[in-house]
Amino acid sequence: MSASLLFTFVALYFVILLVVAYFTSRNAGNDTFFIGNKSSNWMLVAFGMIGTSLSGVTFVSVPGGVGSESFAYLQITIGYFIGYLAIAFVLLPLYYRLNLTSIYSYLNSRLGFTSYKTGASFFIISRTVGATARLYLVVNILQEAILSQFHVPFWLTTLIILLMILLYTYEGGVKTIVWTDTLQTTCMLAGLVICVFYILKQMNLSLPAGFEAMSSAGYAKIFFTDVNDKLFFVKQILAGAFITITMTGMDQEMMQKNISVKNLKDAQKNMVTLAFIMLFVIGLFLVLGGLLHLYAQQIGVTAAGDKLFPTIALGSHIPPIISVIFIIALISALFPSADGAITALTSSFCIDIIGLQRNKIWTNEQKKKIRQRVHLSFALVFLVLVMVFKQANNPSMIGLILKLAGYTYGPLLGLFSFGILTKRILNEKLVPIICLAAPALCFLLDKYQKALFGDFHIGLELLIINGLITFLGLYIISKAPSTSATDTKLNKESALNV
Repeated sequence: MSASLLFTFVALYFVILLVVAYFTSRNAGNDTFFIGNKSSNWMLVAFGMIGTSLSGVTFVSVPGGVGSESFAYLQITIGYFIGYLAIAFVLLPLYYRLNLTSIYSYLNSRLGFTSYKTGASFFIISRTVGATARLYLVVNILQEAILSQFHVPFWLTTLIILLMILLYTYEGGVKTIVWTDTLQTTCMLAGLVICVFYILKQMNLSLPAGFEAMSSAGYAKIFFTDVNDKLFFVKQILAGAFITITMTGMDQEMMQKNISVKNLKDAQKNMVTLAFIMLFVIGLFLVLGGLLHLYAQQIGVTAAGDKLFPTIALGSHIPPIISVIFIIALISALFPSADGAITALTSSFCIDIIGLQRNKIWTNEQKKKIRQRVHLSFALVFLVLVMVFKQANNPSMIGLILKLAGYTYGPLLGLFSFGILTKRILNEKLVPIICLAAPALCFLLDKYQKALFGDFHIGLELLIINGLITFLGLYIISKAPSTSATDTKLNKESALNV
């Protein structure tokens, strides 16, 4: 279909987002931006977090990966389910008890100021890299499908998308995002369901017959039992659980929305509901992937991986309405991950790094201006990093994102685990060294794993290894507390109110 028509639909969709932002950002201050004045409805947060958790990478990469890994991603999703339950009943009670705005304030109360800064810094690095990788994939599709027809360069396409996100998050922050994420998740899931049933209809298959066809073609295998394989089900489930605990439970972007809910009970309802919904939704993405591969063989499309779904959805053999649905669903998957990331990064940098809330000298107006400048600065960083990913041009972005998460979220896993599971006191000067050394050791372990382990392949469980190395390093540089020191720490934790 014509690029002009696609562009018109994208523009109309964005206008709707601006209208939502207008009504949700009136009289917004820093508390509105950071935690939505703690008045968010848990059902809206739970539903909107589906879009945030999935992103455009899931929309394109999970179906594309079925050709090489069948339904193996469902193993990771089972791990996600376990991870969400751990967050609901271990981490959320801790965050609510301490009444946190930034979850990394916990590290300050339990481990000390240097650990707090280190944890926040690793989040900023992790979320910046992960979010820009997700953003790159969708921008690249929009560039090829629409804006390249108007001879718009890739960097300008990225800038336009970022300006669109800034326009509707600049004032309202979390309060706005809770509502826009709900709208975007609705569009994304509607697009997913429509695409599944359209392909079934084109192939003259019922859903059960579709499953049978996928199984016959070797696309429906879920559990892999070879211990040496990177897809071994135990490794995948464990990795999925810890990926969720770190990338959701120890991630300011995801927890910022949860702690904007009125109380702990509602936040736990949100997380448990999300756990069940994610199983179903990712399962449906995998079904779509199997059907796409069968349909591609039928119509002679040879594209694979991340290019499969866009090639079919925007091809000449697909009616224009399906192309529109695909584009709207794709940008609906893009915006929740990108807008939430920029907002959370702004919050963490302002609160954790420059101490916006701790500063008693700046007026509220000065604090708001600083927060807005930081918000704009992160948008610029996103633009630069998207251009870097453009040069790298990895064929499977979801694999790259999970790989990078293994390096960047490992120290966060180690820091939080050490704080929760022990009462030992750290030598804080050495904490940054340990947190930098652990990913470096994991990089060497991954690079030389063939020589070290033979046929045994380390996959996504690299995150667990990274966290364990960090934990052991922290244990080595710590000491058992004296009774008085323990009492002081407990009193400090109880009194924390940030």
